[in-house]
Amino acid sequence: MSTTSTLSPTVSPLRQVLAKVPEVTLIFWVIKVLATTVGETAADFLNVDLGMGLTITSIIMAVLLAAALAVQFALHRYTPAVYWLAVVLISVVGTLITDNLTDSLGVPLWVTTVVFAVALAVTFTIWAVSEKTLSIHSIYTSRRETFYWLAVLFTFALGTAAGDLVAEGLNLGYFVALLVFTGAIALVAVAYFVFHLNAVLAFWIAYILTRPLGASTGDLLSQPVADGGLGLGTTATSVLFLSVILVLVIALTRRSRTNNRTLTATS
Repeated sequence: MSTTSTLSPTVSPLRQVLAKVPEVTLIFWVIKVLATTVGETAADFLNVDLGMGLTITSIIMAVLLAAALAVQFALHRYTPAVYWLAVVLISVVGTLITDNLTDSLGVPLWVTTVVFAVALAVTFTIWAVSEKTLSIHSIYTSRRETFYWLAVLFTFALGTAAGDLVAEGLNLGYFVALLVFTGAIALVAVAYFVFHLNAVLAFWIAYILTRPLGASTGDLLSQPVADGGLGLGTTATSVLFLSVILVLVIALTRRSRTNNRTLTATS
């Protein structure tokens, strides 16, 4: 769903240039789902297939995420390559946070789901009270960007826990979990387009739901057939989805450069 016109109907061209996040278009949602799938499969690949273990994998990916976010915050405008690199890395880290709690510390999936849901709700509440808006098209200050990335992190951690809870905790399987979250997103789309659900609310509900959708997709594709998957493996699935993300980000980068040159020429 595109929220560009409804979220920021009076945003000036200058504010659009200063925004640190992309416009919400179809390609945004495609890359978002691909990134969430990679977050699930890449975490399993590094942790299990390469034998790095949860602790080492978590430390390495956390450092890489911190570096990517440092660059993201230092930039003065949305840069596709940096932004989507940060999204992919935060997807992996979000998965690892949940995996550490459930696999290493034995915290039940329903507990992690509730905890991250509360953490996300608190983040949204403080953000709304502080900034008077949750619109991603108003993110052109460091404080708002901090709230944004914190919310994104919690959505990924929550989505991993919720996806695993539905697929594994409730023993519904990855395919059924995928259908459940696809159906939930479809309901949000209907509520937005037909019943005019608030655009900001619709965006964040859909953003949260795409995480368990991507996680369920990643598990369905990568896990062995005996475990309810299609047996493609984490390596093939990660490479496939990362390749598509790379192609789309290159296309976005070229379009962004063209738009910036056009804006400069007309200003």
